[in-house]
Amino acid sequence: MNIILEDAVKKSTDVKEKVCEWRSPEELKELLDLELRDEGESESEILQRCRDTIRYSVKTTHPRFFNQLFAGMEPYSLVASVIVEALKPSLYTYEVAPVFTLVENAVLRKMMELIGWEEGGDGIFCAGGSMSNMYALNLARYHHCPDVKEHGLSAAPRLVIFTSEECHYSIAKSAALLGIGTKNVYVVASDERGKMIPSALEELIETAKKEGTIPFFVNATAGTTVLGAFDPLEEIADICEKHNIWLHVDACWGGAALMSDRHKHLLKGIHRANSVAWNPHKMLMVCLQCSAFLVRDKTSLLQDCHSSRASYLFQQDKFYDVSYDTGDKSVQCSRKPDSFKFWLMWKALGKGELKQRVDRAFAMAKYFAEQIKQREGFQLLMEPECTNVCFWYIPPSLRNLQGHPKFWKKLHTVAPAIKERMMKVGSMMVGYQTHKDRVNFFRMVLVSPQVSTEDADFVLDEMHNLGKDL
Repeated sequence: MNIILEDAVKKSTDVKEKVCEWRSPEELKELLDLELRDEGESESEILQRCRDTIRYSVKTTHPRFFNQLFAGMEPYSLVASVIVEALKPSLYTYEVAPVFTLVENAVLRKMMELIGWEEGGDGIFCAGGSMSNMYALNLARYHHCPDVKEHGLSAAPRLVIFTSEECHYSIAKSAALLGIGTKNVYVVASDERGKMIPSALEELIETAKKEGTIPFFVNATAGTTVLGAFDPLEEIADICEKHNIWLHVDACWGGAALMSDRHKHLLKGIHRANSVAWNPHKMLMVCLQCSAFLVRDKTSLLQDCHSSRASYLFQQDKFYDVSYDTGDKSVQCSRKPDSFKFWLMWKALGKGELKQRVDRAFAMAKYFAEQIKQREGFQLLMEPECTNVCFWYIPPSLRNLQGHPKFWKKLHTVAPAIKERMMKVGSMMVGYQTHKDRVNFFRMVLVSPQVSTEDADFVLDEMHNLGKDL
């Protein structure tokens, strides 16, 4: 416990410490001695294994980790995680997990309230946002064609999914996994800011109908992974209602904006969705993982779709109200009570503090974007809508080449080179990627309230120091 507190908690959140201690895979294999043997090791050796594991892991809680859509240390959620691991519960029946069953129900109700489902709904916490999106597809298909559950794909017509070109890759993966097929995922054009174009959606639906397919599912995104764009939910909902299509909103990233009076307008119309995916482990900083799948339906659709009525778990003649045995809604059997990490944090901080956390993340993104605009050698891709800030660093050698045919080709190599250097130095972590016809650029994700304006300024200073000779 002392090693955990000192090395994994205190040092990992200390801005003076490194974000990572980079080693190549071959070097790390040698350092860690990964071989599993017949005989156990001494306690002192095991403690050293713990120290090494922490030392060579990336410190995602560090104030200068900006690489993913999650970051920062959340102490109340961490405590909840420790309690869960100590108790080792599984969330399928009330008799095995009474406290955590009630906690999950309470958290889901509150999240539905924030979405705007005044009459409630249904839901479950599951193993990540990708799983939530898969649940949505499976449930929508069951709603449209319930015979698929028993008779398989032979009972279904050719079903078609619509999603924007900016959506999360889990939509295509889910289509493949569920047997719908990636060729039946119709990609809708997005505008220059990454938002789905409603007129393009409607045109594609009409095209699909003429092809003899059955449009059954539209995935809208509230906070895209790269650009942080919010699809126009009201207009998309109008189209879905007109064509009687299930509307799912992937709000895994942007759902946190519902906490904020200042930013919840970004999700205007989300209450009209049939289902929503929302990850509190992202902008709200709950410990990984914490992902909710929420459904507006209250007719036990989720239960009917996934239930197998295992007689050794879900006996109907128990001595308590068996409606609290929620495990048959899930495709998993064993399931961790991830909602508890959100619940304990909310109880400790209150909605007011969570609202401030979201507002501060948006404010920091705005601050960072303004700093980019004021600095020579930095170019903003676009004004941020969420807390993703996308930009290029242009080294001095290229600043007089803008407009030259080779400029973009040369700039394409800059971000990977800087990323390698920052990882080996260990000073910070910022991700990069291409996007459509845009060459490699950085995506800075601001989440944690532990990030200061000094940390944001440091990123730009350090990026220049690492890349000025390129």
